Amino acid sequence: MQCMQANGHRVMVVSPRYDQYKDAWDTSVVSEIKMGDRYETVRFFHCYKRGVDRVFVDHPLFLERVWGKTEEKIYGPDAGTDYRDNQLRFSLLCQAALEAPRILSLNNNPYFSGPYGEDVVFVCNDWHTGPLSCYLKSNYQSHGIYRDAKTAFCIHNISYQGRFAFSDYPELNLPERFKSSFDFIDGYEKPVEGRKINWMKAGILEADRVLTVSPYYAEELISGIARGCELDNIMRLTGITGIVNGMDVSEWDPSRDKYIAVKYDVSTAVEAKALNKEALQAEVGLPVDRNIPLVAFIGRLEEQKGPDVMAAAIPQLMEMVEDVQIVLLGTGKKKFERMLMSAEEKFPGKVRAVVKFNAALAHHIMAGADVLAVTSRFEPCGLIQLQGMRYGTPCACASTGGLVDTIIEGKTGFHMGRLSVDCNVVEPADVKKVATTLQRAIKVVGTPAYEEMVRNCMIQDLSWKGPAKNWENVLLSLGVAGGEPGVEGEEIAPLAKENVAAP
Repeated sequence: MQCMQANGHRVMVVSPRYDQYKDAWDTSVVSEIKMGDRYETVRFFHCYKRGVDRVFVDHPLFLERVWGKTEEKIYGPDAGTDYRDNQLRFSLLCQAALEAPRILSLNNNPYFSGPYGEDVVFVCNDWHTGPLSCYLKSNYQSHGIYRDAKTAFCIHNISYQGRFAFSDYPELNLPERFKSSFDFIDGYEKPVEGRKINWMKAGILEADRVLTVSPYYAEELISGIARGCELDNIMRLTGITGIVNGMDVSEWDPSRDKYIAVKYDVSTAVEAKALNKEALQAEVGLPVDRNIPLVAFIGRLEEQKGPDVMAAAIPQLMEMVEDVQIVLLGTGKKKFERMLMSAEEKFPGKVRAVVKFNAALAHHIMAGADVLAVTSRFEPCGLIQLQGMRYGTPCACASTGGLVDTIIEGKTGFHMGRLSVDCNVVEPADVKKVATTLQRAIKVVGTPAYEEMVRNCMIQDLSWKGPAKNWENVLLSLGVAGGEPGVEGEEIAPLAKENVAAP
């Protein structure tokens, strides 16, 4: 969103107020939102940061539920367990997000002041905002408000769809005409058996445009039930556009990174990475030797990221390669944490597993590793491979989603091929793909070809500048009044007046 505002667009981000966010102050503006059979009062907090209006919806369902007093999670008391009132919580968010552009008079931006008004594009992200287009049509446009406003629905991960009991539909306070957009039947027993409502399905069908986070992931989503998670037929009907993500190149910058031992740029990367490798080896307790290839795995320990496939590939790799070190970093499901720890126990002088959140170590690993293993069963876009390339670390990756769009075989990394999306089993063929691809990558480490790959990785523009321009083109194509292209290269282009409100 910072890149959108840098092109001259007025940008608002709306999200729940889950915590006492720094610099976010009470606007004293309140709104009454219909929830089930009652009305609830929400307050709006606001801060203006990096050119973006950041608005936080304040209500006990967000702050009091999640804040440190309870140590509970955003979506449920425990991982994998939903709050029973999640529909009400995110219905509240959708309706509050529709109110914000009209009633908040924001004056921090030197080029824009007052309310955003009604000529806006709402960019809705994932299932949590699925009903927003329905509320826009039923509560506003049917009454002559937001007549020309449009919605774009972006899918970041099709696996999470917001499936709820069909009998809950009345709680959304939506007309019967929208029920068919939510109506969904699958073969699963959660949250109830049989007929359900599906928030993401409604978001796809009712939006003016459907997008996702990489072109290849868009192709996968319409390829069939397995990768489209039973919504493939819906997306084939509406169409879907993939725009690959960028990354925050200011937070991940090896020339300024406070966490790494030796800072570097593309001209000094080869020697600096060797020094950072030695520092990393010392930090995690592996033998210090810059000539030993070092492979890293960083990721959430859940089925999507394939930590079980990675763990199963380690013994095979050890048989195939004479000398290699592996550093594993991640936290998540306990069974996967135990798998990584077991690998360390089996190969104590060659494998180190750190099963906790450690941001500083993640930066250090990026700078010190020779190869980054990305074993995702599916990966809508992927951020880890962008971070790796930013630090001159080629990736050995599964051939899925954004990994296909961002990693070029032999130039910036190595492709394993597509892995099975069946999260309940570890396919022997997938284990072999991981081991043989890592073996192939390790053979290149230390050669002139590898040094060229390091340079290829680092000379890329991995920022949001290009993707933001693609997003701008899509949003302008919706034809909202006052929308004009931004002036590329200028910090602020005051002639571009399109407003983008993003819940």
